[in-house]
Amino acid sequence: MKDLLKLDNQLCFPLYALSREIIQRYRPHLDEIGLTYPQYLVLMVLWEKDQQTVNQIGHKLFLDSGTLTPLLKRLEQKHLLVRQRSTVDERVVEIFLTTAGKDLKKEAKCIPQKLIEELEISAEEIESMRNIANKILKSKIVTEV
Repeated sequence: MKDLLKLDNQLCFPLYALSREIIQRYRPHLDEIGLTYPQYLVLMVLWEKDQQTVNQIGHKLFLDSGTLTPLLKRLEQKHLLVRQRSTVDERVVEIFLTTAGKDLKKEAKCIPQKLIEELEISAEEIESMRNIANKILKSKIVTEV
């Protein structure tokens, strides 16, 4: 019988360490364009679809508004996005990319491919890992609803 309290038998530890490693590998590429990893994630959500609410972005990134708001403020200070209260409901804050925010996508476009090359794993392995991670994350969403 396996000792379930042994570090080598844990699922969470290699995922935690892997997450840290991958984010660390992003750092030099993101430094070149002046972003942190969480800021990059926010911009990726907005590059897919501009003009989203804070809640919509938070839902996609699994972040609450208390974590997301400071990120959005910093991106606004960098003139990459604008935060604006909805004219329909003042409680809702809408996020829009600026021209600089849209233009930054061109500079960031090469980052995913660079990471794939650095990780030295196949596209199939990446897809498999992503599918398993998404399966676990989707089960979290279902249990919270």
